[in-house]
Amino acid sequence: MLRAAVRVSRLCRGPAALRAPFSAAAASPIPAPNPRPDIACNKIFIYNEWHDAVSKKTFPTINPATGEVICQVAEGDKADVDKAVKAAKAAFQLGSPWRRMDASHRGKLLNRLADLIERDRAYLAALETLDNGKPYSISYLVDLDMVVKCLRYFAGWSDKFHGKTIPLDGDFFCYTRHEPVGVCGQIIPWNFPLLMQAWKLGPALATGNVVVMKVAEQTPLSALYVANLIKEAGFPPGVVNIIPGYGPTAGAAISSHMDIDKVAFTGSTEVGHMIQKAAAESNLKRVTLELGGKSPNIIMSDADMDWAVDQAHFALFFNQGQCCCAGSRTYVQEDIYQEFVERSVEKAKNRVVGNPFDFKTEQGPQVDEEQFKKILGYINTGKQEGAKLLCGGNPAADRGYFIQPTVFGDVQDNMTIAREEIFGPVMQLLKFKTIEEVIERANNSRYGLAAAVFTKDIEKANYVSHGLRAGTVWVNCYNVFGAQAPFGGYKASGNGRELGEYGLEAYIEVKNVTIKVPQKNS
Repeated sequence: MLRAAVRVSRLCRGPAALRAPFSAAAASPIPAPNPRPDIACNKIFIYNEWHDAVSKKTFPTINPATGEVICQVAEGDKADVDKAVKAAKAAFQLGSPWRRMDASHRGKLLNRLADLIERDRAYLAALETLDNGKPYSISYLVDLDMVVKCLRYFAGWSDKFHGKTIPLDGDFFCYTRHEPVGVCGQIIPWNFPLLMQAWKLGPALATGNVVVMKVAEQTPLSALYVANLIKEAGFPPGVVNIIPGYGPTAGAAISSHMDIDKVAFTGSTEVGHMIQKAAAESNLKRVTLELGGKSPNIIMSDADMDWAVDQAHFALFFNQGQCCCAGSRTYVQEDIYQEFVERSVEKAKNRVVGNPFDFKTEQGPQVDEEQFKKILGYINTGKQEGAKLLCGGNPAADRGYFIQPTVFGDVQDNMTIAREEIFGPVMQLLKFKTIEEVIERANNSRYGLAAAVFTKDIEKANYVSHGLRAGTVWVNCYNVFGAQAPFGGYKASGNGRELGEYGLEAYIEVKNVTIKVPQKNS
């Protein structure tokens, strides 16, 4: 899931081909990467201290470019979640340093955390690339830039999201308070580990909550290092607690915990169902879910062909195709379909796949062997169901989890590859005739996370964007994100919104206070 609002600098030659879907980012050269960064943090972070798992278990985290073990990481489970919740509750007690802290000072701590991340930006980018497989240039210029901007954005909200006075009838003084929900369980995915951590921490901490976070078992290292920076920034013990571990154990314990007041999850729709069920069957904790997608990208015949081809390629292949909002159903109007197909295939064939620490690389490996095999399975299904394989379709290296950029033509709506989220570098091209037809087909999906339309006609753009059932619609662009704008899905793509002012709402309780007064005057 790309969450991007930065321009990839021409200093990195491969990713410069993304061609400006981003707004300005780095003006200075990217520092040379260290492909073997020291691993400083691989345990469980509770109450500003590092702990082994209660069970003493560990699990390996794997370099997806080689398939080799990077290191062992403490494997948290229910017992560790219980410890973390106890620490979080202590930090949230009435009269605690965190509860008594000025809202403006919470913002100062978030800004200080952003400063520390900027200081260690090159190390964090290398760690992200090592553990996740995304190109180092993208980690440094896109992910880390957006992490810092997200934290600074929510730092600014800390003392500005507040209640109101209400002119109630009678001799009463009535006002509302925006109070923190309390202990927030947060479960983040592996495709954008640092960025999803910032999306979750920013609004939760700005509004005064405490956090128990489970990081993805595939990519725990960068988020755990940030825990060190949280302590260095001056957050009180217990305010943020971070647990590496598996979903069925640590994640399930968070979802069903009776002392967790809210859970936020980014990941698959299938797991989202389980989390919502666990929340309902425990203490009816609040739930926000950012789930899967099968986003339609509609190319009208009057679109700028060069730009539309570039953006459709970017919409699908960015981050190795591992974006929940990827433009994975590319609908092309019939009179330009053949030319669009030919250009898209040529672009995919020229995409540079390889060592993610090489600045020329545009596409690194998939995150792990499970995803690698799953994607190849979808490619085989596409061929079996009659889609036309136009390029790619095979592993791209002898070791590691690399897959060739793959393009299918003649895709039909009822095919598996047009209905299910592949989460890999597999482009599906579908043909349509009319606007009414394509809107109906685009909406005929259980998902509703994102969508796009490319056209030079503003009336068409408005008509299509209003007709699509999706939480985000891009017009003549794709994957444009900023901390200021909300993101979330319709239908099985989840509920609630992250980012922007809307992203604060899930982290507060609105309390109404009414006071009898001797006499009210206007």
